[in-house]
Amino acid sequence: MKTLLELKNISLTYQTLKFETKAIDNVSLKINNGEFISIVGPSGCGKTTILSMIAGILKPTSGEILIDGEVVSKVSTNVGYMFQRDNLFEWLSVYQNIMIGPKINHKKNCLSKSSLNSLLSKYGLSGFEKAKPNELSGGMRQRVSLIRTLALNPKILLLDEPFSALDYQTRLSVQNDIYNIIRSEKKTAILVTHDISEAISMSDRIIILTKRPGTIKNIMTIDFDKKLTPLDRRSNPLFNKYFKDLWEELQ
Repeated sequence: MKTLLELKNISLTYQTLKFETKAIDNVSLKINNGEFISIVGPSGCGKTTILSMIAGILKPTSGEILIDGEVVSKVSTNVGYMFQRDNLFEWLSVYQNIMIGPKINHKKNCLSKSSLNSLLSKYGLSGFEKAKPNELSGGMRQRVSLIRTLALNPKILLLDEPFSALDYQTRLSVQNDIYNIIRSEKKTAILVTHDISEAISMSDRIIILTKRPGTIKNIMTIDFDKKLTPLDRRSNPLFNKYFKDLWEELQ
């Protein structure tokens, strides 16, 4: 498979007038086109920092990040970012929220309106184009947030604990929805999560970080049938084995 994203010996040190804190230390990683990767590790180990560097929000102190062979030097529409909260604008309609990216970017590299309408229909939001976010369920809001991210047609999706604000039942359902959308649209995704079950149920590989300064402790390959949804994976006999192995790695 083709390498889409490469992290080459990246480190990052936060500096203040009094202190230096090394957040990430010498992380190297290759991610292939179409992979779904999760990053797990202790709190404060630099998981979100890695996402911020991939997005171009933070610049590594040393090393470099390449997308399709080009060094990431600034924030780019090659990367779409979903945060813990959906961050929808409450005073705008669903369709207006989705069209913010194309409007700001003057439709450069963005999906067409017909493609976005197709996504709304395909993922259960047809008829809600004029609805305000407060009229939607939590799961629907997250689907709107993802489609808004997809509107910019990014090569890579960064997911920073996007399900953490949802109740458990909704969370399982939305994980299924988001996973199916990402697979259907053939996007490369990187998920940061503290939830072991979530990582196993959604990933092709799981990157396990050490405590700060974060470096790669291990990489676990998750080998389920590609046709299985996250919910299907949770009831698969392999799931408990992966859970036990990942739990031991994190201890």
